[in-house]
Amino acid sequence: MTALPDEADSPESLVAIRRVEADEAAALIARLAALLQDAVASGASLGFWHPLDDARAHDYWRGVIAEVAAGKRWLLVAERAGAVVGSAQLEPSPRQNAPHRAEVQKLMAHRAARRQGIGRALMDAVESLARDNGRTLLVLDTNTDSDAVYFYRALGYREVGSIPGYSLEADGFGRATTIFYKSLAQGMMS
Repeated sequence: MTALPDEADSPESLVAIRRVEADEAAALIARLAALLQDAVASGASLGFWHPLDDARAHDYWRGVIAEVAAGKRWLLVAERAGAVVGSAQLEPSPRQNAPHRAEVQKLMAHRAARRQGIGRALMDAVESLARDNGRTLLVLDTNTDSDAVYFYRALGYREVGSIPGYSLEADGFGRATTIFYKSLAQGMMS
């Protein structure tokens, strides 16, 4: 667990980041769904269109929980004073030739908790979790036109390139995505 102080630095303002197993994630499903809906409403590129209804948000998290239970996905949550204020996922590659690789997915922070270091703390926790599990190459993608591109660059992720028209918006227009990677192994070419 990582404690992240904010400006007030009071016990209520500390953010705890921790890995959550399937049973606990199921108990948090309403809060996780609300986090996802908030992120989508604010324009985050997470695979959903706004407005994201409760049923679709809950269905998404039920699928994540099933993958966590099966050991196919690792889930991290950021909490402050009992509220879920952020989340990130890591999907370890199941391929025989990729036991060193994992994909970072669905990094999100609630709008009310943004610009407070939660995204960075979640990514630090993702990288630590990856290292602890022998995953030394992380990959991710994000909307090319988003601030997330600058965020990942600042964290040392290297841009591979962009794919135009990767996702479709509700208006039918395509959006490009940018692919990134980061080597966590010392001495490995990055």
